[in-house]
Amino acid sequence: MRPAPPSRPRRVSARRNGLGLAVAAALLGVLCVLSLAVGTQHVSLGTVWQALTSGSTTGQEWIVRDLRIPRTVLAVLVGIALGLSGTLIQGVGRNPLGDTEVLGINAGAGLFIVTAIALLGLQGIWTYIWFGFAGALFAMLLVYLIGMAGRAAATPVRVLLAGVAIGAVMDGLGFAVRLRYPRAFDNMRFWDAGALDGRPLDVALAISPFIAVGAILSLIVARSLNITAVGDDLATSLGGNVVRTQVLSLVAVTLLAGAATAGAGPIGFVGLMVPHAVRRFTGPDWRWILAYSVVVAPVVLLAADIVGRVVIAPSELPAGIVTAFVGAPVLIWLIRRRGADRS
Repeated sequence: MRPAPPSRPRRVSARRNGLGLAVAAALLGVLCVLSLAVGTQHVSLGTVWQALTSGSTTGQEWIVRDLRIPRTVLAVLVGIALGLSGTLIQGVGRNPLGDTEVLGINAGAGLFIVTAIALLGLQGIWTYIWFGFAGALFAMLLVYLIGMAGRAAATPVRVLLAGVAIGAVMDGLGFAVRLRYPRAFDNMRFWDAGALDGRPLDVALAISPFIAVGAILSLIVARSLNITAVGDDLATSLGGNVVRTQVLSLVAVTLLAGAATAGAGPIGFVGLMVPHAVRRFTGPDWRWILAYSVVVAPVVLLAADIVGRVVIAPSELPAGIVTAFVGAPVLIWLIRRRGADRS
């Protein structure tokens, strides 16, 4: 019997993943339209179309143009940044519990931003975004240094505990700064909860170049993640450049996490949930996981933002709180599952 060609299953898998990615992209488009229409004041789809195609500012069209378009664009950009950064942390660190919020990276970026606003008087995002990058990098390096300290091997749980501890300390310092400087507290009140509303389009435009660079770096290391996933020694023997992959991933996560935190505040668990969700469909290929994260993470964040607008209407619940409600049980489930796997 003649064996089947070995490339055929691969083509079928690629077609399946490509179709799934197209469906996810279509869902993202639908949610973008809903994001423009749904809120404390519902807007008809005809009005949404009129706002997008005409220059009129009468009636409800200004709500779409001035409030919801910037909010939707920011949600898509921040979702891309969170999805890619969480996937990179889980891939290059071989840590299935990795996420910029869980590991305290968002808290580091937030602390540096709050300090810059309070002590230096910085107001525009183009000035304090650089402190977001510095804080994200500082927190990430500190967490991994503490997680790898001592004689015991660095395990995902040790890094997770280090991240939770560092994040708690930096959150506490950030609150202390805000209480000491009421002006900074007022400026950061909505930013603190991971809210997407109240941001002009300039915020999205400011963070977009850094997210674009981070996304490009993610694409560069995508193939290498499949090699480094087997371990540093074996990856080196297979011809993989482990140091290059780690350095590029570090730069990408810093740019993505810093830009997302500067633009929308600390929104957690999106980068934790999305890679695990898409991996069940795509399999272990990190190239597909990264590709799906670019689309699925904005879907999750937009859905959380839309739910937050209507769940306690006429008030709104910030998207960061909605993702925490969903993400915290997911984190508990992942920890319990890993504990069961070891027993």
